[in-house]
Amino acid sequence: MELSSFVVQLINGLAQASSLFLVAAGLSLIFGVSRVVNFAHGSFFMLGVYIAYTLTEVWGRSWGWGWSYWPLVLATAGLVGVLGAGIEMVFLRPMYKSPEIFQLLGTFALVLIFKDAALWIWGAEDLMGARAPGLSGAVEILGRRVPSYDLFLIIVGPLVLAILWWILKRTRFGVLIRAASQDREMVGALGVHQQWLFTAVFALGCALAGLAGALQLPREPANLNLDMLTIGEAFVVVVVGGLGSIPGAFVAALLIAEIKALCIALGTLEVAGVSLVFSKLTLVAEFLVMAVVLVLRPWGLMGREQAQSRSQGPTEQPYVLGGKRSMWAWGTVVALLFLLPTLTESSAYTTVLAIDVLTAALFACSLHFLMGPSGMHSFGHAAFFGMGAYAASLLLLKAHLPMAWSLLLAPMVTALFALLVGWFCVRLSGVYLAMLTLAFGQILWSICFQWDGFTGGSNGLTGVWPSPMFQEKETYYYLTLGLVLGSIGMLRRLLFSPFGYALRGARDSRLRAEAMGMDVKILQWRAFAVSGGFAGLAGALFAFSKGSISPDSLGISKSVDGLVMVLLGGLQTISGPILGAVSFTGLQDMVVRETPYWRACFGAVILLLVLAFPSGLAGFVSSAWRHLGVSKTRVSAP
Repeated sequence: MELSSFVVQLINGLAQASSLFLVAAGLSLIFGVSRVVNFAHGSFFMLGVYIAYTLTEVWGRSWGWGWSYWPLVLATAGLVGVLGAGIEMVFLRPMYKSPEIFQLLGTFALVLIFKDAALWIWGAEDLMGARAPGLSGAVEILGRRVPSYDLFLIIVGPLVLAILWWILKRTRFGVLIRAASQDREMVGALGVHQQWLFTAVFALGCALAGLAGALQLPREPANLNLDMLTIGEAFVVVVVGGLGSIPGAFVAALLIAEIKALCIALGTLEVAGVSLVFSKLTLVAEFLVMAVVLVLRPWGLMGREQAQSRSQGPTEQPYVLGGKRSMWAWGTVVALLFLLPTLTESSAYTTVLAIDVLTAALFACSLHFLMGPSGMHSFGHAAFFGMGAYAASLLLLKAHLPMAWSLLLAPMVTALFALLVGWFCVRLSGVYLAMLTLAFGQILWSICFQWDGFTGGSNGLTGVWPSPMFQEKETYYYLTLGLVLGSIGMLRRLLFSPFGYALRGARDSRLRAEAMGMDVKILQWRAFAVSGGFAGLAGALFAFSKGSISPDSLGISKSVDGLVMVLLGGLQTISGPILGAVSFTGLQDMVVRETPYWRACFGAVILLLVLAFPSGLAGFVSSAWRHLGVSKTRVSAP
């Protein structure tokens, strides 16, 4: 490897770090003050790229590049900031009192709406902006030509850091931001109007994301995938640097960008006759860094360790066994499920959709077991779903085991993997725990995506068909129905077992549980294994129903689908994940077939449900049921 090539890659890493820092700094400010897990922050970056393209291409060229380009870049940041302020006032304010994980569902709905809005306005084609005036050339360094624009971006990052430091340390607005990030209630008690402070901080964070997008336009085209690509990296930078720490975000952005640049510079090396392809690590480098940092320093490189709260958090009333009316209702549902193939004999697609709904319901119930009674939030639960699917497929195709043994062993393999992941994750809590699960999920995704000889790489595995006995869709439906009903029944039984009660006690008051002699980490570790095993069974059933499996089953989008199903149905009820899975899968299937802008329609429905039914669909139905006087049994917290 030549020194000049190595230096050029490091310079490219510095330029990328500046852009990444701008996005992460805005996300860190928003979370530090409002505690909102803003999943839509990457969408504001994407909108910044598109708006900058429109302003510079339409207006900039008509006015002349000489003086208008840079004011239009700043105008882009201002427009995105104004848009962010409007979104905050209309949609986010009603969600501030909701749990952080529930706010994720609302901001994810905004992601879907923004994506289809960009599709409608700018189309699906990539849009390449022109070079920035005065910076279209290159500078020769060690015999290599480095774009002048990259050198300009290297200066922008520290400049913005200095401006933010001055705002936070030398202005009253900055003092309020730092005070709110430490104790929002005390700031409100001192007479500060919290709502307007939140709006101002949200607008500033979105403006930084819009500025990053506008500055990125000369380096890469505007496209519809920028939102999800950016938000993943931004979350990693914020967590690695430390939540709420702007200098930490800057250091983390430099660290991650330079590690990725180093992997590209190293390329492929021969070590003891073994080829090490470092360039492939660029897909997962940031998540490897995050996993290592969270294990060694859970609060981030420059974050502060959070003191353990001595106050008892909000508790839920215990789940209770349903009465006769509930038993009759569920018995009717099960009977209809068994009669479904007969009732829909003329529509084979209904049986296929029903299989998808059943596997989704089991996946959602497994995640609910981790989030509800255990109180642990996961952003990477798709790792267990995908592990089960790949394990069953590999056992069938590589080990040549029959389908029955593949279905039996796949959940066991997944449970063992969940034990490994859980051993690290139970040491953390809150957002840090969720981000560590995301890191493990992305690491597993990278392995499956790139291991062509074993997992099929990006193409996945095909030919994963059931045994001849279950090749008919109707027969396979009954197999899936039996396994899913049995699994959900076992999860329900665990909720009412001493293990389930111990989990809920540790979730509601960790200090009291430990004082009573409970080993909370061991309890949570076991919950990881249980949740992962049932998610693995759902993945195995999914693989056999489709006849193939791809890395998409382990991706972030699949994990988000699981979160949406659980939160849509209601986290505080037993039937919530089932109702959420049915609603999510059915609504998605219906909307996709009706309009090309199905994401926006689906996002609008989710947003409406979040604002109108904050306890989820099952919670709303339960409240209405009690209100009508049909049942006086309370099954969820108020």
